[in-house]
Amino acid sequence: MEVKELLFMNKGDGENSYVKNSRYAQKVGAVTQPIVHRAAQSLFLEKNSSPYQVLNVAELGCSSGPITFTVMSTVIESTVKKCSELGCEIPEIQFYLNDLVGNDFNTLFKGLSVVEEKFKDVPWFAMGAPGSFHGRLFPRNSIHLVHSSYAIHWLSKVPKLTDEEGLPLNKGKIYISKTSPPRVIKAYLSQFQEDFIWFLKCRALELVPDGRMVLVIHGRKFEDPTIRESCYNWEILAEAISYLVSQGLISGEKLDSFNVPYYISSQKEVEELVDKEGSFTIEFMNTIVVELEGTWARPEYRATNLRAFTEPMISSQFGEEVMDKLYDKVRDILVEDSKQGDLLTRTGVSIVIELKKKSN
Repeated sequence: MEVKELLFMNKGDGENSYVKNSRYAQKVGAVTQPIVHRAAQSLFLEKNSSPYQVLNVAELGCSSGPITFTVMSTVIESTVKKCSELGCEIPEIQFYLNDLVGNDFNTLFKGLSVVEEKFKDVPWFAMGAPGSFHGRLFPRNSIHLVHSSYAIHWLSKVPKLTDEEGLPLNKGKIYISKTSPPRVIKAYLSQFQEDFIWFLKCRALELVPDGRMVLVIHGRKFEDPTIRESCYNWEILAEAISYLVSQGLISGEKLDSFNVPYYISSQKEVEELVDKEGSFTIEFMNTIVVELEGTWARPEYRATNLRAFTEPMISSQFGEEVMDKLYDKVRDILVEDSKQGDLLTRTGVSIVIELKKKSN
């Protein structure tokens, strides 16, 4: 089964759903809204005239919210404020909410009532745009602003991680780790480079000249991708799966043959790829560390959060019947790490970048 058929967050609004367990992503979204505000306002330059009858905004990897609603609100507020300052008419704002076909669009659309209540007097519209952002989604020169938060690090496919005889190279792990051979690290980086370059090329065709793009990507602070801080989520998940293997609940072959389609990049890697592709200028770029506080910092929450965005993919490989035991073990590992004062249990690193499409 292809990645695009398996990649979606836990659906609905139950205990393990993404809607109920996206607090970290929401906090990252809140921290990065000033960048979205600036990008939206930069689209309006001249006084007394709006350059747009319709402002087209694409939210890529929208999931089921609620970050999407925060971004929509920021764009609407920024547009209304800028048009008021310039003395021009507010354009109609069209939002294209994009994710893969397996996404929970029903829960997403139900949540739009939050935006409806807030902006009854502003002409805005929203529609689903299912499909993969690893390819074209919109007509040429049709989009003014693109936003994507915590989606671009998902790869279009799992890198080839077998040797010449077809044997697994990354045994006992599901992502890059200290024990991964150099070929594994190289394969992951190569796949990310291929995917991100193609992503930029597609968006360059779809954005209008001087159009803006704001991306928030799961990142790392260090150049070495094998440092535990760089791969913590996948490391503890692999540890939990290994435990179930030791208990005879999962076969070792299933673990050895499984790797996640995900890459945690450094700011340097992202910057080099933007420069190499050549269609955009970097208006802003930074690596930020966000820490959860209070109830949301508890390891039990972190375990449920991890389950919310990994379970569909993990259960497809290892079976739904072991999911409760698996994520209970993840929780136990997080609790133990937390007792030892490990900040990784409540922090995360993100790369924030604002891009402007070159006009020539």
